[in-house]
Amino acid sequence: MELYTDTYYIQRIQAGDTACFACLLDKYSLQVYTLIVRIVQNREDAEELAQDVFLKVFKNLSSFKGDSSFSTWIYRIAYNTAVSEMRKKRYEFLAIDEQLINNASENDIAEALNQTDANEQVEQLESALALLPPDERALILLYYMQQKSTEEIASIAELTVSNVKTKLYRIRKKLFVLLKNIGEDES
Repeated sequence: MELYTDTYYIQRIQAGDTACFACLLDKYSLQVYTLIVRIVQNREDAEELAQDVFLKVFKNLSSFKGDSSFSTWIYRIAYNTAVSEMRKKRYEFLAIDEQLINNASENDIAEALNQTDANEQVEQLESALALLPPDERALILLYYMQQKSTEEIASIAELTVSNVKTKLYRIRKKLFVLLKNIGEDES
């Protein structure tokens, strides 16, 4: 149970009690780091980027207007920082035939996931996630790992809710194709 709300800490920090920032750091550091490390897939880079995120949060705290929750605001900064860093590195990502994605049905996806044991599924899913572009990986991670609503993700990624739903749908299909390919490679 939390003693004080984020708003309380923000008001205290803005009033000059910068020591209260440690409370926000304690509350959000693991979640921010986890999101970033899953996007950039490198622990050292993620640690550095998480520090950058909290520096940005501290410097720009006065610009937080409360239009969204504080956690959504922090996630937006973390998301943008991680995705921007990945774009700078210009990694090449696996191109997937659009026809394969379009032909994947929800039944095919469910059936494929039920054919392997849980540990094998997790390993295959991790491999497939690594092949996605960082912005797509981030959307999936926010939805499934961080359990953010489509509305929160829309705010974080600065997309419309319908765009988030469409992207999540297409990314799930893309993951299915990747998982199918991974499964065939292992056979």
